[in-house]
Amino acid sequence: MEMLRAVLVQDMARALLLAAAAFVLTLFVGAWWIDFARRHKLGKQIRIDGPQSHMTKMGTPTMGGVMVVSTVVVLTALFNLVNSRSMLLPLAVLISFAVLGGIDDWMSLTGTKSKTHGFTVRYKFWLMMAVAFIASLALYLPPPFGLGHDGLVQIPFVGERNIGPFFIPIATLIIVFISNAVNITDGLDSLAGWNLTISFAAYGVMTFLAEPQLTNLMAFCFTLVGACAAFLWYNAHPAQVFMGDLGALSLGATLAVVALQSQQWLLLPVVGIVFVVEAFSSMLQTGYFKWTKRRYGEGRRIFRMAPLHHHFELLGWSQVQVTQRFVLVGTVAAMVGISLALIFAAPSPSQQADGPPATQVVETKGP
Repeated sequence: MEMLRAVLVQDMARALLLAAAAFVLTLFVGAWWIDFARRHKLGKQIRIDGPQSHMTKMGTPTMGGVMVVSTVVVLTALFNLVNSRSMLLPLAVLISFAVLGGIDDWMSLTGTKSKTHGFTVRYKFWLMMAVAFIASLALYLPPPFGLGHDGLVQIPFVGERNIGPFFIPIATLIIVFISNAVNITDGLDSLAGWNLTISFAAYGVMTFLAEPQLTNLMAFCFTLVGACAAFLWYNAHPAQVFMGDLGALSLGATLAVVALQSQQWLLLPVVGIVFVVEAFSSMLQTGYFKWTKRRYGEGRRIFRMAPLHHHFELLGWSQVQVTQRFVLVGTVAAMVGISLALIFAAPSPSQQADGPPATQVVETKGP
């Protein structure tokens, strides 16, 4: 038992040290990137039809996701790949979506995004679907082709179930949806960054308390927590840098992969409730506007403006108020998600209804 406790403490210590290292390293990378972006005029373009208070953000350096992605990749490659092939998948997804988002950011900055050789919405969507499909296959297929998750999912109130090959299309859609949801949420200073920090921390706790422990995935989550926290240093209102598609798409997709890899993806709408609500608000607004335009000859709106954070701004909330209140909701939702993962987990063989739980050794090998 003492040895078990020592291993548990050691694994958590490594995860927290990686979080601290990610925070410090991202601060240094961030300072360099902001200076580089300013010198090369990599400034954000603002929606003309958006809230007028946002016009002051015009020209603020963007593609700030570089500082988070680069730090996480370096630290994970150096300290979290030993005997853990499973970490290659979230790293690959992080890098792939960062490249895709970075190209899209660059096109918008150089004015080529609207031309025929740039990313259209449909073309970008299918690129994301292709990467997500490959990632889903890698999760589902048995070794050496994949990680052999075999469609397993933890269902609240029920326990572990296997959904078989249906896992592949479901996982693909989850990755693409959450990636876009984070990108939609990234419209106010610190809003996406704070909720990503909270979500990765929640999944870090879930993977630490899982049986067997997913120690490498836990360390990866906390590395992302440290890097996202450092990004908030520069993204706090008024923001010195924005995340851009490079950061939002890659971190959203990585959050989805972490949830899928931990088998707790059904709790993602709870833990990431802000992302889900923001995405659905945009979908509802767009769908309702098109439907009413066909039916009544003029488009009507459910919200004053979508996504939802703009609606509250136009109701009179300040940017800081919207962010803080959304973050509070996200924090409480993350705590609910963790509690659901703990309370309604499948009972272990030693935890029978007719007797007290026996002492059980927790496996501490990485996923």
